[in-house]
Amino acid sequence: MTLATKMADAQTGSTPAGGTDGPARKTKGRRILMFDVNETLLDLAPLKEPFEKAFGRPDALKTWFSTLLQYASVATLTGGYQPFGRLGVAAAETTAKQYGVSLDADAIKGLVSRIRTLPPHPDVKAGLESLKAAGFRLVTLTNSSPDAAEAQLQHAELRPLFEKVYTVEAVKVFKPHPATYRSVAEDLGVATSDLRLIAAHGWDIAGAQAAGCAGAFIARPGQELYPLAPRPDVVGPDLGDVAAQIIKVERPA
Repeated sequence: MTLATKMADAQTGSTPAGGTDGPARKTKGRRILMFDVNETLLDLAPLKEPFEKAFGRPDALKTWFSTLLQYASVATLTGGYQPFGRLGVAAAETTAKQYGVSLDADAIKGLVSRIRTLPPHPDVKAGLESLKAAGFRLVTLTNSSPDAAEAQLQHAELRPLFEKVYTVEAVKVFKPHPATYRSVAEDLGVATSDLRLIAAHGWDIAGAQAAGCAGAFIARPGQELYPLAPRPDVVGPDLGDVAAQIIKVERPA
């Protein structure tokens, strides 16, 4: 492949058949698997009804979560870091104003706090257990605060499956900033190329790959890969399928 072709591929997001597993490895063996939490492992669907009831619109949950991610990007780009929970409250306040709804502070905080008690997607526990049984090291990396992340995983009965729970608070910028993924690699004493991010968000996969990690995309309903980034070598409809692919492509040391 010529340099010009490689540059064009980088700009258009096209890759050779099968996708890319990231840059050349510095070590041999299986990568450490790094999981996103919200929407990837945990199902936001139970929030739809209470958000619709509170805001009077069926699209309220989607609007709130999109606004939350937008505010996380604003906080990162402006250097005005705020905990994810605080941004969640701000996003709910904005959603209420957009919809012309009056909600007091306690009602908004109570609504946003429901994110701590989300259930896992049906495919998650078995998929994680299969990877654990195959000998993989599992960690998480989430935009949530440390206490919220621990509460979420404990409630979902997934915490024992993970070696460590990482959040962005260590670097005070949000995913997909490269520093978030690098912070995990640094703490584990490995290169970013020794990490593989598993996520249901195309922007998260794109960020991890830009930082040097491999990616694995779970194509949850309504989720798409970022079209201008390289396609990861692992893409599947659920964690069971993605786990089977990872076990196949990641070779033991």
